[in-house]
Amino acid sequence: MTYKHLKPLLLAASVTFALAACGKQEQAPAPAPAAPASAPATAATTASAAKPASIFDVSELDSGINACQDFNGFVNAKWIAANPIPQDRTRWGAFDQLAEKSLNTQHDIAENAAKNATQAKPGSIDQKIGWLYQAGMDQDAVNKLGYDPIKPKLEQIAALKTPADISKFITDRFVDGDQQVFQFGSGADFKDAKLQIGYANQSGLGLPTRDYYTDAKYADLREAYKGYIAKSLALTGVSDADAKKQADEVLAFETELAKASLAPTQLRDLDNQYHFVSVGEADKITPHFNWQDFFKAQGVTIDKGFSLSQPKFFAEFDKLLATAPISQWQAYLRFHAIDDASPFLSTAFQDNRFDFYGKTLSGQPEQKPLWKRVLGAVNASMGEALGQLYVDKEFTPEAKQRAQELVTNVREALKDRIEHLDWMSDATKQKAIDKWNKFLPKIGYPDHWRSWDGLDIKQGDYYGDVMAAAKFNYDYDIGHIGKPTDRTEWGMTPQTVNAYYDPSTNTINFPAAILQPPFFYANGDDAINYGGIGAVIGHESSHGFDDQGAQFDGDGNKADWWTAQDKSQFKDRTGKLVDQFNGYAPIKDKPDLHVNGQLTLGENIADLGGLNVAYDALQDALKKNPAEAQEKIDGYTEDQRFFLSWARVWRNNIREKQAELYLNIDPHAPASLRAIGAPSNMPAFAQAFQCKATDPMVRAGDKQVKIW
Repeated sequence: MTYKHLKPLLLAASVTFALAACGKQEQAPAPAPAAPASAPATAATTASAAKPASIFDVSELDSGINACQDFNGFVNAKWIAANPIPQDRTRWGAFDQLAEKSLNTQHDIAENAAKNATQAKPGSIDQKIGWLYQAGMDQDAVNKLGYDPIKPKLEQIAALKTPADISKFITDRFVDGDQQVFQFGSGADFKDAKLQIGYANQSGLGLPTRDYYTDAKYADLREAYKGYIAKSLALTGVSDADAKKQADEVLAFETELAKASLAPTQLRDLDNQYHFVSVGEADKITPHFNWQDFFKAQGVTIDKGFSLSQPKFFAEFDKLLATAPISQWQAYLRFHAIDDASPFLSTAFQDNRFDFYGKTLSGQPEQKPLWKRVLGAVNASMGEALGQLYVDKEFTPEAKQRAQELVTNVREALKDRIEHLDWMSDATKQKAIDKWNKFLPKIGYPDHWRSWDGLDIKQGDYYGDVMAAAKFNYDYDIGHIGKPTDRTEWGMTPQTVNAYYDPSTNTINFPAAILQPPFFYANGDDAINYGGIGAVIGHESSHGFDDQGAQFDGDGNKADWWTAQDKSQFKDRTGKLVDQFNGYAPIKDKPDLHVNGQLTLGENIADLGGLNVAYDALQDALKKNPAEAQEKIDGYTEDQRFFLSWARVWRNNIREKQAELYLNIDPHAPASLRAIGAPSNMPAFAQAFQCKATDPMVRAGDKQVKIW
């Protein structure tokens, strides 16, 4: 969870997660978009006399695997065996197929924009996207420049002489949208969600988490990282001997930052995401870094204060300002200047970066083709603008209306489930319903598009354009500070195959691109649609009541609205879910590597709650269409098809290195386990497939987890 509090359905399916996997923010193809306008469909999708179409290929099911023994294998094993991972990817599944389809649609949009950029209206988003994409695709021009675009920055670093110089350099880089050492941006105040405040958060590491710097099992990876640092420096003319020396200094520097950084599980603790201080109090924590000067340079007025979210990290940052040799600071800043810019520099820099973050860290054999990488930069720079063109091409108002109907049905099922909980008191139920009443569903795309006036994209200046967009977006973000929270703003682009819940605005958000098969079918039977997009809607709605969402009220404020007894009951029930996922070891050749049940708790709660809610909504729909409820399709009942649809969404092939990386940093459990984790706790699943109480897919008695 970031300071924006986004809760995507599957971060791992989106490029935003892939960036986090590298331990840094970089430009890469953003997730998916390409939902044909015909894809989204009605809420009670098939309440008609016509026989539902066969939209689930039952020939993909593996009859040699018992559904009650291994449901994921039964549904997905044959598909996985027949669909190897493409060489330019680290995983391949249902989400990734949609992502690929989406990228192809974006590709068409960008190519057309580039082709017609000169004739486009001056200053239009078509022209800006066209010129940005065009510049990135001109690899010959980029190669001719080498690392010239960052020479001025490297010269500034070489001229640093004092801690005050370093402090000013970092401050000035933020002004340009070039964030170093830590992150800063806007977010809703935990105590007054109607107001946006500033949030400063830990960052500054090139490896994924602090454990990669200290754990002996990552020693080889640390050596490879040093090799990458040294080669990055050497590409800018640093001698091999000096580059190796500086690489040692960079790793040592980052190790000290890492020791003061919180682990992913610790960052899920809301108390570690918010630490409100006045500017004066912040200056006491970092006496060598002046926050008043920092905010003045950013053009931000801080009233009562801001969130210095991880004080221990910032104290260490300040200590390093005072004690680390200037040469070590220079090595660190020099490397990160090169690393951050590498995707936009010559082929040598791009290949060097991929060799470490792609091949070594994630196990990806081949780099993505240039057009996908450039589309990533376009999405990172002007994602919502590209989304506006995407919506015009792919998503109709009728589709949005039909999706809204399905959202309403699933939300009603959630309300009913809350009202009939047998473990929650009436007092807490009322608070939960109050929160439910304040949910704001957002479908497809923003009601009001963001303006891109003021962003100056120049023809033929790839690095300069990317940097101009970085500053433009940073200024846009921090411009929210001190202003009212706008619940209608989106944290994802329409072309993203994903969804999220935001507790600070109490909104559930479904981008246009996810409203398509295999989640949603225009002519599909209810079971397939409720097991797909219905479960997505239930998942995001349930995030409002997961272990983090349950700490926010309906207005988005962090507030305790639970009775002590109910809170204890909730903790006991979610603890059983932690234990369930702690028991999974998903990598065949590494049985000692387990899922972190605490890190993945929020997503697992949302899966369990969401699937239960979607199942209830299906039963309501079938009551209105009893003929469909009784009819089998391709030999399977509607209840069976509901669970088949759910599992199909999570079909996934993954490389071992990427799987291990996800276990360390991803708040989502592996896809193969999401296919079975929630259904195994549902009596409806056991009944649908006539499972015995002793079957692996049946968690009975004390092992069964019941929450929402």
